[in-house]
Amino acid sequence: MKVLSWNGPKEMDIEERPIPEVKQDEVLVKVDVVGLCGSEIEGFLGHNSLRIPPLVMGHEFSGRVADIGKSVTGIVKGTKVVVNPLLTCGTCKQCIRGNETQCEHREIIGIHRSGAFAEYVAVPGSSIVEIPEELDSFAASLAEPLACTFRAIRRAISMHTVPNILVYGAGAIGLLSAFVAKELGANKVIVADINEDRLQTLTKVGIEDTLNNSKDDFEDKLNEITGYKGIDVVIDAVGFQPTRTQSANVVNPGGVIMNVGLGIDETIVPINHYIRSEITVLGSFCYSRQDFLDAVQLLIEEKITPKGWTEVRSLEDGQQSFMDLVEGKVKSSKIFLDLNR
Repeated sequence: MKVLSWNGPKEMDIEERPIPEVKQDEVLVKVDVVGLCGSEIEGFLGHNSLRIPPLVMGHEFSGRVADIGKSVTGIVKGTKVVVNPLLTCGTCKQCIRGNETQCEHREIIGIHRSGAFAEYVAVPGSSIVEIPEELDSFAASLAEPLACTFRAIRRAISMHTVPNILVYGAGAIGLLSAFVAKELGANKVIVADINEDRLQTLTKVGIEDTLNNSKDDFEDKLNEITGYKGIDVVIDAVGFQPTRTQSANVVNPGGVIMNVGLGIDETIVPINHYIRSEITVLGSFCYSRQDFLDAVQLLIEEKITPKGWTEVRSLEDGQQSFMDLVEGKVKSSKIFLDLNR
């Protein structure tokens, strides 16, 4: 089978490897579609300590069941599926407490084990989620990033009714955050980015208010949009010093800043301002199993679709796709690799 192997910083190679043999508790999935994730860009550049080359990345994917391990029940060959790549042990202190997102032995397909930048991938049977035949494979591959944003938005707006929300980042996580915010009852949703091409794409898919946050008049224009109500919730899907600084400047007293983007670690933040203004600062990483299932349901009901803001390439285009993302040449918010091309 063909795989796209990450073999070092900025080095993705198409290779031939044997189809994986499934263990007793595993399922072999023939991959149809896999999405490129922003976190994989950091891996591609060699900036992520969890990803060690050589590695087949890819954790946002859908496909069909090709083989089933002897101890796996309730799954039929040929079934159309999406895979929950977050693997938890179920027995550690955090899992027992119901805090599965912080499992002490957490693993992610495509990071800790071989992923879906390949024609076939072996995954635990417990990670399989059956989906209807009519659900588009590209839409289904959004389940994982949508689950991440669903959990983040749900937690961020829990203290506010019909809030005004500012989202930093016009990539997939930022755009999905905006879609979810609308779905969960936000008043106004403004998306900010420094990539004008991506902002133009957003206006075509129903995001009415977009701003370039690198412009000097950014805060003035933001105030024009929100009026006296201001910004109740900020979703930072970028995670660099400029967005973290601006978040503190624009959010209302008593507001919420939800940090999702992992751009940098060490950051200067105005703690005294947060204290005096009673601003709640949160972080959100991954999702619960229920969040994942809720995300799949949103996709089945076509509340959120990939139409108008994604593009499709082949597995052979993987290396160039990552380079285009690194160099800021991608106008769309999401790249899918179609394994059937």
